[in-house]
Amino acid sequence: QVQLVESGGGLVQAGDSLRLSCAASGGTFSTQAMGWFRQAPGKEREFVAGISWSGDDTHYADSAKGRFTISRDNAKNTLYLQMNNLKPEDTAVYFCAVARRMWIDTTTRAYDYWGQGTQVTVSS
Repeated sequence: QVQLVESGGGLVQAGDSLRLSCAASGGTFSTQAMGWFRQAPGKEREFVAGISWSGDDTHYADSAKGRFTISRDNAKNTLYLQMNNLKPEDTAVYFCAVARRMWIDTTTRAYDYWGQGTQVTVSS
């Protein structure tokens, strides 16, 4: 049973920081890309950040670039998202996901496994 569990979300003020974690179990994903997506009420799930299988390559949505940092620890089967200078527009449920391939993809269809999400709420 493959399971991804996100943690680290919460209620913060604009300008604050959070670090999200995603712990994977039931398999190893060191040869696959991983990513973070988010979904706000009434909106489609959107790509936030991705990281290649080795961690050598990263890619960010324009909204996240310069503020968020994605990283992974393959030995621990864990994915991270450091979020700095949070804005109210960042309010959403954040999901981690494992891709089918080694390389970053920004589309949800490229990912086989998903966590249940962690809520991030940013007040102004």
